[in-house]
Amino acid sequence: MGRCNKLLLRDTFGRSMIGHVVVAALQSKADDIVLVTGHQRQAIEQAARDAAGPGSRLRVIHCPRYEDGLSASLKSGIQAVEGASAALICLGDMPLVTSTILDSVMGAYDLARTERIVVPTCRGTRGNPVFWDKSYFALLQRLSGDQGARALLADHPAETVEVEVGDEAILRDFDTLDTIGADWFDPSD
Repeated sequence: MGRCNKLLLRDTFGRSMIGHVVVAALQSKADDIVLVTGHQRQAIEQAARDAAGPGSRLRVIHCPRYEDGLSASLKSGIQAVEGASAALICLGDMPLVTSTILDSVMGAYDLARTERIVVPTCRGTRGNPVFWDKSYFALLQRLSGDQGARALLADHPAETVEVEVGDEAILRDFDTLDTIGADWFDPSD
């Protein structure tokens, strides 16, 4: 993305990428919404709060070691919700994921029998966000470097349930300007 912080890019209606993610989370049935900031902390927090509006239940925490990679932010988020029974981990660069998708993933957890991890799929392909029972929080805290929790999924297939959401949004993270597309964001940002 060059010097541009993709999370601050705005769509043609003026909402930032991180704003879309925050609004979807707030419109979902999740009890607690925690945003973990890193690079350009103040700008990301402002964009998120602007999208959330006054009086929202959004909590913002900062990961001082964000340069250590994705695992550092993941650990900060898990630490912030350590008293919760589970956590749905959303990515800030997936603005097409809707509250309906988030609710479907959380709902599958409620229906699961022995499975404690829920992964959304689209036509059989796994995506994000992933829902983790608190029994995995300690394992998530042990991750290191610029990696997410994909390896943990591979290590726990019997405890993982897939839920077909039928929406490619779970597969689309926006890492480059080409993947975002000029029809989605305002290139003057």
